[in-house]
Amino acid sequence: MIRTWQGHTPRFAPTCYIDPSAQLLGDVVLGENSSVWMNAVLRGDVHSIRVGANSNVQDCAVLHGQRNLYSVTVGDWVTIGHNATVHGCVVEDECLIGIGARVLNNCRIGTGSIIAAGSVVPENTVVPPRTLWAGVPAKMRRELSDKDRNLILEYAQNYLDYVKMYLAESESLTPAK
Repeated sequence: MIRTWQGHTPRFAPTCYIDPSAQLLGDVVLGENSSVWMNAVLRGDVHSIRVGANSNVQDCAVLHGQRNLYSVTVGDWVTIGHNATVHGCVVEDECLIGIGARVLNNCRIGTGSIIAAGSVVPENTVVPPRTLWAGVPAKMRRELSDKDRNLILEYAQNYLDYVKMYLAESESLTPAK
C-alpha cells in the first residue's frame, strides 16, 4: 500500500517493484530498479527515507527515522535482509544488512560492509568501509575481501532479476471476467 502522509507521497521510478503487501508511507523515495518486498514497511512519517538505485528491502524489513533527528538513507546496490530494522541511520553503497539485523539511530554503515544476520549495531556506531560486523552488540570481526564485495553485489543482482520477473508477471495478469 502506498499512502500519502502530511502532503508527502512516496516516489519511485516505473523500474521499481513494490509488492502490494508492502507499506510505503509519506516522505519515501526509491531509486531506479529498487524493490520493496512482501510486508516490508518504509514509514516516512516522522523523517525522510531515501533508498538508492538497485537496492532491495526484503520481506518484513522496517525502515523508519527518528522524529526531528535522524532520517534513513540507503545507498545504491544495498541489500536489506528479511526482517531487518534500519532506524534513523545511513547505509552507504554496496552493503548487506543481514536477516534480522538491527541498525539503530545515528549509525553510519560504510561502503561495502556487511552486518551479519541477527546483529545489533548500537546507536552512534560508525562502521568503517569494507568490514564485517557481527554480534549483539555488533563488533568488527574482519576486513572484507574483493570476494566478499562480489558476493554483496551478487545478492543485489539476484533481486534485480526478481524485479524483472515480478514486473513481467504483474503485466501479464489480467482480471478474470
